[in-house]
Amino acid sequence: MLSADISTFLPEILLALYALVALLFGAYGGKDRTAPLLVWVTAAVMVVLAVWIGGTTGDARLAFGGAVVNDGFARFAKVVILLSGASVLVMSQDYMARHGLLRFEYPLLVALASVGMMVMVSAGDLMSLYMGLELQSLSLYVVAALRRDSPKSTEAGLKYFVLGALSSGMLLYGASLIYGFSGTTRFSGIIETVGTGEISLGLLFGLIFLIVGLAFKVSAVPFHMWTPDVYEGAPTPVTAFFATAPKMAAMGLFARVLFDAFGHVTQDWGQVLALLSVLTMFLGAVAAIGQRNIKRLMAYSSITHMGFALMGLAAGTAGGVQAMLIYMAIYVTMNVGTFAFILSMEKDGAPVTDIGALNMYSKAEPLKALAMMVLLFSMAGVPPLVGFFGKFYVLMAAVDAGLSWLAIAGVIASVIAAFYYLRIVYYMYFGREEEAALNGGANPVLWAMLMGSAAIMVVGVVNLFGVEGLALAAAQTLVN
Repeated sequence: MLSADISTFLPEILLALYALVALLFGAYGGKDRTAPLLVWVTAAVMVVLAVWIGGTTGDARLAFGGAVVNDGFARFAKVVILLSGASVLVMSQDYMARHGLLRFEYPLLVALASVGMMVMVSAGDLMSLYMGLELQSLSLYVVAALRRDSPKSTEAGLKYFVLGALSSGMLLYGASLIYGFSGTTRFSGIIETVGTGEISLGLLFGLIFLIVGLAFKVSAVPFHMWTPDVYEGAPTPVTAFFATAPKMAAMGLFARVLFDAFGHVTQDWGQVLALLSVLTMFLGAVAAIGQRNIKRLMAYSSITHMGFALMGLAAGTAGGVQAMLIYMAIYVTMNVGTFAFILSMEKDGAPVTDIGALNMYSKAEPLKALAMMVLLFSMAGVPPLVGFFGKFYVLMAAVDAGLSWLAIAGVIASVIAAFYYLRIVYYMYFGREEEAALNGGANPVLWAMLMGSAAIMVVGVVNLFGVEGLALAAAQTLVN
């Protein structure tokens, strides 16, 4: 039995063991001198694990008494998490090295955070849920404050820690209520207790507190307050990581808890998610309009996108989960390319974050400006780019579930959000000319990530690279 459990949980075990071995290697091998090597090796390990997991098929398998679930849904989310984490690591090496931030702990913390995320999307028990969530959170608290000599970075880490501890407390309180009223921490036991009738008041309160704790992790309104400050204060590669893999993991955990433990009462939590979705979409869309710092702008953009992803979950159907998975895969791809561009925004070796520095950028770097324009149009949902199809799927899922009002609100929020994306395009092509506003060098890795992401947004319109079918199969293993 133990060997079967280990084989089911093997990718997480291997990544955790690698992180521990690499920690010893870094500590005894010259510390920060080993950092560049560890970045590349960690990224390679994560890519290999992603390919391995992606090639695995078969029915859902349980491990450790049902505490861990290995099914198609978990595998889809893990592949996105690992590939986005590896991409951010590769993109960040040059930036971190030039700014004196490339310490050997950095790639190891990313690896350990990824282990936590993989546990999150495979959780079949409230205990394993919390273990994965806290392993991810503790790693992210540290990388947020990696720039120790910067007050903003220290503030970002402290805010994230304090508010994260608050959300964890609320989540734990909800978990304790659920355990108290159901008598079990297993999702399979909870859904049996809930049954198909009305949910008891105690379980309903527990579910609400659980949703509040998870809403913090996805930056849903009104639990979004940490996001702009942490995005701005953290080193830009760390911000790129925050905007990709953890969002996929949190949405995956959201879906796992709601459908595996409370799948029979979708009408109860669906109303809560619909409200969170509409508030999140509109606040992110409106608040980003006044932002001049591109990292804060991307923070509010992330909030808006999480509102759309929640719309898919609010539908409470397999089609809604499929739409959410498609949306998150597209969102992560767009953000990898966008942050590759932001990392290249420099003047005389110093990072630049003011969007005004992009005035007439198309004259100096026409190809990069074109690629960024494609990504911005895709994030705005302009057809026929891939980002449009992400929004289309979640809107259709809402309509099919009888939430037409939510779909209409999503369209309005998308139109509002298009303003700040198009404003950046306006600056790059029609803004007033400034001499050498940006003169950062052409890093080949960043260039490749930017161009590759933009190309996916264009070429992917043919068949979304098969993601639609993969997401449907993953959703059907969760919603049955």
